[in-house]
Parts: sequence; structure tokens; C-alpha cells
Amino acid sequence: MTHCPVGVKVQEFVDLIVAGDFAAAAAKIREDNVLPAITGRVCPQEDHCEGSCVLTKKGESLGIGYLERFVADYEQSTGIVHMPTVPPTGKRVAVVGSGPAGLTVAGDLVQRGHAVRVFEALHELGGVLTYGIPEFRLPKNIIKQQIDYLRATGVEFETNVVVGKTVTIDELMQEEGYDAVFIGAGAGAPLFMNIPGEHLNGVYSANEFLTRVNLMKAYKFPDYDEPIVSVRGKDVAVIGGGNTALDSIRTALRLGARKAYVIYRRSEAEMPARAEEVRHARQEGIDFQLLTNPTEFLSDGNGWLAGMRCVRMELGEPDASGRRRPVPIAGSEFDLPVSVAIISVGTSANPVIQRSSPGLATDKRGYIQADPETQRTSRKGIFAGGDIVTGSATVILAMGAGRRAAQSIHEYLMKG
Repeated sequence: MTHCPVGVKVQEFVDLIVAGDFAAAAAKIREDNVLPAITGRVCPQEDHCEGSCVLTKKGESLGIGYLERFVADYEQSTGIVHMPTVPPTGKRVAVVGSGPAGLTVAGDLVQRGHAVRVFEALHELGGVLTYGIPEFRLPKNIIKQQIDYLRATGVEFETNVVVGKTVTIDELMQEEGYDAVFIGAGAGAPLFMNIPGEHLNGVYSANEFLTRVNLMKAYKFPDYDEPIVSVRGKDVAVIGGGNTALDSIRTALRLGARKAYVIYRRSEAEMPARAEEVRHARQEGIDFQLLTNPTEFLSDGNGWLAGMRCVRMELGEPDASGRRRPVPIAGSEFDLPVSVAIISVGTSANPVIQRSSPGLATDKRGYIQADPETQRTSRKGIFAGGDIVTGSATVILAMGAGRRAAQSIHEYLMKG
């Protein structure tokens, strides 16, 4: 429990499962986690609850993530869903972004009696859960079920609202009368490698590739026109070693790629992706080109990608991340023929909200500055959390920030 970013009472919900009361177990999880069917599927439990399980002293941990997923799915299949009933406080909170941080804030605050409205820039709810995680790992109907639960508890949702353009934070507070605002807009601006040929047709950021597949339903081809360059029968590579990189290349494989590569400049030991995801990717036949880095994207002469020039790497001394720094090996260049390349080397903060909110402090990278304990920003009544504060991280860490923010917002509203 102490290693769970949202503080799920693990022993208590497991005891309820052992007793056979699965509905009560689900309700117990929901006291701290409003998205159990989602975290049961995508949370890296090995880094949190399972990694701290006492059973690891003798062998494998308890399958806490699988148990969480089981009771959440049981709750949905039986319709036995616990609905909290609390008297309204009369306070109104605007939540910017319907990703894991925003949904957590909304779920926690509505359980305390506050009126909550979530503003989402895209036409579908769920944020990175919807556009960034593929169907095979997190089915869209699971996300919809969890959001429907929040809607049933009283959370209101509005799509196609780009806060900072459609409406500003100041307008929400001054003209629309919200008592507090939480910013959970994520870090949706992709980073690129700035190497020759990045402009070629067939080169994507992972953000764009996954968004086109997930939001525009390329995974349902041919029922939907595929809004990407077809990868069917082609060789595809992803550059990067995180979960998003593996989501991208495993998606390409499911869309019919002939050969699928992961190009990563360090060794497998340094890969930030979950070990489970790496194992699944290997089982699916994906070719891991480790200690390898592209230096140029090669053209076919007509503006289309034909290959990548790569160089082999070796690990030197540790860098600022604590991982050994990859160093190119002289004379090791080689060409890899690919028709589609997906760049997954990180993201940055979209500046729309920050630019339209005078006095909202940001760091040198453009992320919103917020107290790590309270999620308070430099402006009274405005809180922020998740990737827009920390940079790209996991779903459960964003939810942890959401929980801290909800507690702080509640205390702020009640003092008023």
C-alpha cells in the first residue's frame, strides 16, 4: 500500500477477494482508485505494489494487478457498482484534460460533494488512455465504462474545448464562476531527433501514429479508412525503448507490417519499458536492434522514406539519468531498409495553457511548476498535476498527482 501512488488498500481488498465478496473488493479499491479496470491493465505494478510485496522475498509477488483487474471487470459484468452519496458543497471545480490525472481529480472531488466539470480538447474522452494506449492493451470499451461510472456519480464532461483557446483559465474562474481549476493537460507535444530526412513521408512521431490509429480507428481497417501510410507488407521501425515505443511497433505489427524493428541506443537493461511489454514484443517476433541509433532517414528520391542510416553504440559512463551514456562506434554505420519509421524519444509540454494564463509559473522546459505535495501552482485556486508538471510518466503516477491535488483542492475549497 505504501508503494502505491494512489494508496490502494491492497491487503483489505485482497482479504475481501479471499472471502468471496468481489463487489466489496471493487468498492474498496474505488475508495482510492477511480479507474481500477484501467490500472489493472496498464499500471507497472512491478515498480510499485508487487515490487514491494513480501512474497518477493521467497519468489514471485502476489498478482495484485491481475486481482484488481478481475474485481473491476466483475463489477462491470454484474452491474453491482457502489455509488457514493454525499451532500453537495456548492463548490464548482473545472478540470482541464480527461486523462488519468484529470479523471482521478474529478472522481475524488465528486465523492466529496463538489460539482466537477471536465474539459477535453479532443472529441473523445480519456486523454492519453484513449489516444496513446492501443486497443490490444487497453480496450476502448473499458475506458468508456470507467468514464460512464464517473458520469453516473455526477461528473460532467465537455469535449472539443481547447482551454487556452476556446476558453482561458481566467475566464473559467472569473466569468464562469469556478472556485478552483485543475490542469491535467498532459505532455502532448512530441520531441524529434533533428537528424536529416525527418521530413520524409513515412516518418511519424509516436504521438501522431498512435493518435491516428486510436482516435481515427485505423485498428478497425477496412471498416474505417486507414488514416496513416499503410504499413501492410512493409518494414517498420520505432526509435526508442519506452512503453510508447513498444505500443507503436506492436500496433504496426497488428496493422500488417512485414518486419518490425525496435531501434534503441542503449542495452535492454536500460530500457524504460515494462519487462512484460518487452517479453510480449519478443514473443510476437519483433526484432530488437539494441545499442543502435539512427543518424539519417534515407529518401527514395520522391520524398518517401526508404531506409535509415544507423550506427552501432557502446555504453560509456553514466549520464544525468543515471544510465550509462551511449557512445557511437566509429566505422559501424549500416543502412536498414524501412518504409515507415516512428520516433518515440519523448514528449514536451504544449504551451497553449501557459501562454494564455499570466502569472502561471513554468520551468525552463515549459512545464507548469506545482508543489509536489499539494500540486498548488503559483496562482491561487489553480492546481496542476501529471505529465504537464513532471513530463511524460506513467498512468499511475499521474493518478497519484491527481489524488494529492484533489485533497488540496478540497482543503482549499473548505477553508473558503
